[in-house]
Amino acid sequence: YIIYNNSLKMDHAQAELLDFNKPFDCALLDQVVKTAYDPSSPERASANTVLMAIQESPNMWTRADTILENSGSSLQSRYFALQILTQCIMTRWKILPQNQREGVKGYIVGKVINMSSDERVMGNREERVFLGKLNLTLISILKQEWPQSWPSFIPDLCGSSKTSELLCENNMSLLKLLSEEVFDFGKNDMTSGKVKRMKESLNEQFSMIYQLCEFILKHSQRESLISVTLSTLQRFLTWIPLGFIFQTSLIHTLLDTFFPVPSYRSNSLLCLTEIATLDGLEPQYDTLFQSMFIKFMARMQEVFPPQTNLKDNWDGMTENEQVFIQRLALFITGFLKAHLKVLETPAHSATLVTGLQYLVQISNVPSNEVFKICLDYWHTLAQDLYSSSNAAPVAAPTLALGGGLQRDQRKAHYHVVLSGARHCMISRMAKPEEVLIVEDENGDVVRETTKDTELLAQYKTMKETLVYLTHLNYDDTETIMLSKLSMQVDGTQWSWNNLNTLCWGIGSISGAMNEEEEKRFLVTVIKDLLGLCEAKRGKDNKAIVASNIMYVVGQYPRFLKQHWKFLKTVVNKLFEFMHEVHPGVQDMACDTFLKIAQKCKRKFVTMQAGEKQPFINELVETLPQIISDLEPHQVQAFYESVGTLLSDKGQAVTINRVLLLKQLMDLPNRSWRMICDSANVDVRNLLVPETIKEVIKILKSNSKVCATVGPLYIHQLNIIFLDMLNIYKIYSENISEAVKQQGAIATRHSLTRSMRTVKKEVLKLLSVFIEMSAAPECGPQEIATHFLPPVLDPILGDYMRNVPEARDAEVLGLFTVVVTKLKSHVEEKVPMIMEGTFECTLQMITANFEDFPDHRVKFFGFLRAVNVHCFAALFQLPADHQRYVVDSVVWALKHTGRDISETGLDILHELLVNVSNTPAVSQGFYQQFLLALIQDVFAVLTDRLHKSGFKMHATLLRNMFHLVKENKVTVPLFDVNTQPNGTTNETFLRGHVSNLLITSFSNLTAGQVQLFVDGLFDLKTDLPTFKTHLRNFLIELQEFSTEDNSGLFQEEKDQEKEQLLRQAQQTRAAVPGMIKPSEQIDDDL
Repeated sequence: YIIYNNSLKMDHAQAELLDFNKPFDCALLDQVVKTAYDPSSPERASANTVLMAIQESPNMWTRADTILENSGSSLQSRYFALQILTQCIMTRWKILPQNQREGVKGYIVGKVINMSSDERVMGNREERVFLGKLNLTLISILKQEWPQSWPSFIPDLCGSSKTSELLCENNMSLLKLLSEEVFDFGKNDMTSGKVKRMKESLNEQFSMIYQLCEFILKHSQRESLISVTLSTLQRFLTWIPLGFIFQTSLIHTLLDTFFPVPSYRSNSLLCLTEIATLDGLEPQYDTLFQSMFIKFMARMQEVFPPQTNLKDNWDGMTENEQVFIQRLALFITGFLKAHLKVLETPAHSATLVTGLQYLVQISNVPSNEVFKICLDYWHTLAQDLYSSSNAAPVAAPTLALGGGLQRDQRKAHYHVVLSGARHCMISRMAKPEEVLIVEDENGDVVRETTKDTELLAQYKTMKETLVYLTHLNYDDTETIMLSKLSMQVDGTQWSWNNLNTLCWGIGSISGAMNEEEEKRFLVTVIKDLLGLCEAKRGKDNKAIVASNIMYVVGQYPRFLKQHWKFLKTVVNKLFEFMHEVHPGVQDMACDTFLKIAQKCKRKFVTMQAGEKQPFINELVETLPQIISDLEPHQVQAFYESVGTLLSDKGQAVTINRVLLLKQLMDLPNRSWRMICDSANVDVRNLLVPETIKEVIKILKSNSKVCATVGPLYIHQLNIIFLDMLNIYKIYSENISEAVKQQGAIATRHSLTRSMRTVKKEVLKLLSVFIEMSAAPECGPQEIATHFLPPVLDPILGDYMRNVPEARDAEVLGLFTVVVTKLKSHVEEKVPMIMEGTFECTLQMITANFEDFPDHRVKFFGFLRAVNVHCFAALFQLPADHQRYVVDSVVWALKHTGRDISETGLDILHELLVNVSNTPAVSQGFYQQFLLALIQDVFAVLTDRLHKSGFKMHATLLRNMFHLVKENKVTVPLFDVNTQPNGTTNETFLRGHVSNLLITSFSNLTAGQVQLFVDGLFDLKTDLPTFKTHLRNFLIELQEFSTEDNSGLFQEEKDQEKEQLLRQAQQTRAAVPGMIKPSEQIDDDL
């Protein structure tokens, strides 16, 4: 392998560079690095292998200074050396001798000072970037040494800063990095005690830092130094003592000295934003915030007035001006979120409205990032105003809210700006997920192919905001919407985007008005839209109008339920759209009909005024004509809708549901009968590709109907059940024969894949039927007795006999449903099911972590179902199969896939709980498995790859150690012949775990291990304390010190997120119109 002038071999280069008996050859390293970074070099992979070997060498850090000093021509080599040195600092610092630590520290400090004092370095972009990396290395040392071993760092830094503006500029960057590490990122890679000490030290020494910042801002004329100082100050403002902000001239300096200067305005605004967002302070600071906002608004009007049309000027702005507008939005929204109440006084209300006028103009700029900042505040303000206006009245009628404005004055006070916010929300409404027809980048109307999750989240926030705004002034919302609609009808503002956003806005406020208002409003809207659909020419125009009609009517089921004739007209219009072949129109028509069916089904299955029969009778009679132009997946959606109608079995429903189900399924049943009759003549007819496709379509339609009509489906299943199992068996035999003749490659042939699809659809239909089964039509005993036995041989036997590539994961899914739904009714059949699925599946999924992903997920789902619902059956298995169960669980929790590993942890936890509650098996289980399980959980706890499972690791370890401590394990966990007399399980386990940790982690001391093990056995420790004990231990390990350890804190984050989500859901549920109609539970159905 040649890396330079085709003469030097890579293996020789590696040997030379790793020979510590020779002087280090920097030129050779430069050549290797150059090759590794050259994408066109044929030796690139080999060069990277050499670099990895060098990086893994434990003593290579001793060569870092040589590389940094002598590889001046290769910036990549210097980065490489710095990476090696940083890795050593983060993983081996505490085991280095003191003189070596001092040497590294002194070298890095000297290097930083030399580079940051050099005008040529500070003026060279590449060198400045390298200096930034060097700063990070110094911060890594600080995290190890400061404050206990390097208490003079901040005094030294502040003192040296006054000697040189160049040096001072870099020192500011170091202080900013230090603040970020301590207050933002520290807890992920430092123990909680270490973070606490660093915070205390930084607070104690901050006066020196502030004096330095103040000195720079008063005396320096260097623009880059002032900018970095303002940027550093911004990081400090989140945590420094308040006296430094409010008892100094800081705010005055920012507003009067730096904000008026364009080059400093943006950074000054960031500092002011940090101050503005300080909340939860004592009332004594209110006047200071009032004066700050008044002065800021005065300064802003010198920049541009609040009525400035930023939307039209946006494209002509420079990038810095656009960034300033974004930061202005952050300041205004941040200030008002924290201090709105102190401005809601007669004396300050005008200034408050001025600030909101700026926000209205900013909300209209064509930047979605800026808009999202404004949207968040409009949501907060609208929610606050709605809550206060709907709060229970207080005893004293003159009680003032918001520091001065009375309750009934607040809405009126914000009237003008809220109207501006309504205009903005309606004209910018994001697309809801129900809309499938979109305009692509070429201006064509097409069917949407992917969902934009970020846009859907934005729609949710905009919908909520507009609902609140509608409650605050329904008349204004209606006036704006009808005015915009009339301009669509008369063509003065006609465009696809304008109509779309308007109709999305109209749909989003469903439920926010009372029924009378809603009726008046909707009659106008739907009539105008239907007229627009008739008036517009061109397929694209009609498709856009049609999609908006369907979206709007789908959002107002309450209106439709109250007005049958309107509902019937709308549904018939949907049936018309089902014959429209424009992409997306048919899909949306089917989806909208399903929504209406779910919310208005009672109207279709009961007699309505002026009708001769319930609409569903007419529907099933004309069904062939309605679905004649639909694609198969659309037909299945239509069957789902009609099945939904048939699911209504309320007292008012008098239709013959069994007869209507038979009529509904007449078309697919006739086709099914023809296929079966043809197969009776010649079974090879089942192998015709078109026949297979037809079978798949029929089965999918049956699954849709089964999922909606529920237990009623047993009448349809009785018609096709035995034929369906025969077809399953025939296709299974053909697939097996093809594999036997051609090998596993046969499973990839199109005919085989189609036959497997049929089998999967059969399995899906059976799973859905069992899941939906219920008395009186089909209770669990009836299913277990009459339907399950015929299923076992063709399905279970086929699965066990087939080659791995031909086994369907859906079989495991079916039996998971069987065990979960039928519980004890199938307990005696569980050993047979496991005999047919367990060992053969385990062989498939344990060969590696990648093959058969669906099988592994469903396998552990099945195992968990058996553990939860048929636990006793596990101990009816032979002893070797019981070990297979435990081994499979251990294999799962070691899996690198998060879903598999977390399922394995859950199964193990549930298994241990079940075992502890079953004395007949518990002691034998503990003796055979407990010690190994403790070791296995420790293995995944410390292996870097499974941090997301930390909560369950802690739960399992705490439970197992406490079992031993509380003497609930009465059998010995050790070989009594190898341990001294009198050895207890606790004594043995203490020694065993201590020895395990000492031998696995050479950087641990005996004292550390002893302290840790004592904590494991402490019965006083609750789970949160136990987790903290584990976290601090893990962070001390070198395996975790360079990793992102945020996974260790995932549980706390998840709990906080869940709590906030619950609170938000409760708040939303209390506001009419906030919950989408499709998400509401109808009491009358």
